[in-house]
Amino acid sequence: MTFYRRRLPHTYETQQPVFLTFRLYGSLPPNRPFRGISVNSGKAFAAVDHLLDEGRSGPLYLSQPELAEMVVDAVRYHERVLARYLLHAFVVMPNHVHMLITPKVPLPELTKSLKSFTPKRANLTLGRTGNSFWQEESYDHLVRDGLEFARIRGHIENNPVRAGMVREPEAYLWSSAGEATRRSGRPLGPDEAVRPTMAE
Repeated sequence: MTFYRRRLPHTYETQQPVFLTFRLYGSLPPNRPFRGISVNSGKAFAAVDHLLDEGRSGPLYLSQPELAEMVVDAVRYHERVLARYLLHAFVVMPNHVHMLITPKVPLPELTKSLKSFTPKRANLTLGRTGNSFWQEESYDHLVRDGLEFARIRGHIENNPVRAGMVREPEAYLWSSAGEATRRSGRPLGPDEAVRPTMAE
């Protein structure tokens, strides 16, 4: 097991599942106080996750279908072509991405590659060259056991439901749950096939 620290502590091990989250640059309020909560605690992550889901400040670039699809393509490319991880679950939300993976390469190398794949094309699409797209640091959590694995998988695929964007995880097209629906060939109704926009 390897440990390293930047602003957040990171522990990783190849061949063991990891819950990985990365977000758009500036997607959280700059002065968010978490009094009495340590920076590496689950409570701090839950508070940040809630703020991201609310999407009340910062950019929501991934609500654009073209950009959400580009991130899904990058996630799948790293899995299928580069073979950098086994992908168990993912969701591309308007301002962040959750993944449950089993890495085959060191996590710092993996996150650097994932986050360097999309910014240039995304910034060109947005007409904003030379600006940061992803927040530099990511959140990662080593999955301890099968129960936690199942809980995290459910957390990821139900993220759009908790955010009030869809009623069923399968209706959100930029997630592993939505991909399963598309592969099944079941057509989505007009109120089911949603774009990755935040609830009003």
